[in-house]
Formats: sequence, C-alpha cells, structure tokens
Amino acid sequence: MLTTTDEPAAKIHPTATIDPEAELSPGVEVGPNCTIRGDVKLGRGVVLIANVFLQGPLEVGEGTVMYPNVCVGFPPQDFKFKPGMASAGVKIGSQCVLREGMTIHQASKAPGAGPPTTVGDRCFLMVQSHLGHDARIGNDVVMCNGAMLAGHTEVGDKVTISGNVAIHQFVRVGRLAMLSGLVAISRDLPPFCISGERNTMHGLNQVGLRRNGVPREEITMLRRAFREAFRVRLPRSEQNAILAELGKQSAHVRELAEFCAASKRGLVAVSANHGGDSESDPDA
Repeated sequence: MLTTTDEPAAKIHPTATIDPEAELSPGVEVGPNCTIRGDVKLGRGVVLIANVFLQGPLEVGEGTVMYPNVCVGFPPQDFKFKPGMASAGVKIGSQCVLREGMTIHQASKAPGAGPPTTVGDRCFLMVQSHLGHDARIGNDVVMCNGAMLAGHTEVGDKVTISGNVAIHQFVRVGRLAMLSGLVAISRDLPPFCISGERNTMHGLNQVGLRRNGVPREEITMLRRAFREAFRVRLPRSEQNAILAELGKQSAHVRELAEFCAASKRGLVAVSANHGGDSESDPDA
C-alpha cells in the first residue's frame, strides 16, 4: 500500500514490482527493475537505485540508500530453517548506505522467539559485504568490500571491519574495535581493540578513540588495562578481576571488563608483537 499525505508521493519506476502489502513512506524512490515482496516498510526518503530485491518482514529507516543488486530478507542459510517457516525478518536503521551486491539474510527465529537481523543507524555497508541470519550490528558501523558476518554475530557501535574480513558465527565484536583486511576471527574481540591477524588482537584502536572524543585520561586507563590484563598470560578469572578493579576508575575500562566477563567463546589472543598498543605515540 502506498501512503497518502501532503508530502511528496513515492516515485516508482514502471518496471518495478511492488507487493500490495508493502508500505512506502513519502519521498521513497524505487528505481528500475526493483522487486519488493511481502511485508516491507520503507521509511521516508529511502532510495532503491535499481535492481534491488527486498523481501519482508523488513523495516528500513528513513534516508537509507540501496545500490544495484542489493538483496535483503532472503531466508537464512541454515539447515534447520525450512521453506515457509516464520521469521522475525530484518530491521535496518536510518541513513544507511548499502552498496552494490550487499546481502542481508532474515532471522532464523519467528517473531517473538528472537530479534530480527538488525542494522543500526548510519551504517556504511560496502560492495559484496554480507550479514548472515540473526546478525546484529550497532550504529555507525563500516563494513568494507567483501566483509562477512556469519549467523548470530554481534557488532558494537562504530566498529570498522576492513575488506574480506570473516567473522565466525556467535562471535561478538566490541564498540570502537577495528579489524584489518583479510582477518578472520572465531573468538570475541573486545571493545576499543585492533585485530590484524587471525584470532589475534594487537592493542588499542587509539586513533579511533581520539577521533571519537574519548578523553586522554580514559585512553590512559585503557592502555593500563590492556597492559595489566592482556599483555601477560593470566587465568581468565584473574584477568576479569583486574579489569573489574580498574573499571572502578574508568567508564571505558568498565565497558571492557563487562564485555570480557560476558564472553562465552573466549577472547582472541594477544599478539607477541604489541606494536599496536602504540605507547610511544605522542598523541595518545
């Protein structure tokens, strides 16, 4: 159904195919050869450039732009999911950009049994990147070309996932973390940290911390926490105790401590080369 208000009506190319069940807000643009099937809700100003395929249940926030060959809402790649099973679908936030060939699969659980596959606001999802079923990413996440999230992954706000990165199912990536190109991880990457090799972290994302306005004293406390909890081999209980104690003095360390304490898959290892924790960085 097309909404009717005094605002600009949706613009629909004559070659587009739109299900009567779909709801298009004012200012939506649907380009050539797009297909919208099922319960799809497009917020104000959403643009589908061309050859976009959307399948509901799907909700897209205002101002989001999808480039050619984006496919959102197809069934999960999960042997347990059978044709015709109900799904909580996909939810995409506002002001996102989905570039050519980007794909997002619907959730494997029915509505009420689990959340939809979720993309936050202002995410930039580049060419051929992929979110598997039940994946959830926060706000301001960047996924570069070919980056892949398996099912049930969780990615915090302002994470940068570089080209051709692969993240294993059920893995969590904390806020303001960064993964370098071609990295693969099958364990959790804590907030504020950098991974540059398989299942390895190399230090703090200090450039990202500074760019996001984290105070100098908080960065200093994070560096101390990284040095005392991660640079030496400790039982997980001792590591968590150190982080919890330092977290009493720092909100950012407390966030780090809570993430690590909640890890079920375990954390990526610390590289023997600690150059990424640039303690000599004069701007840190």
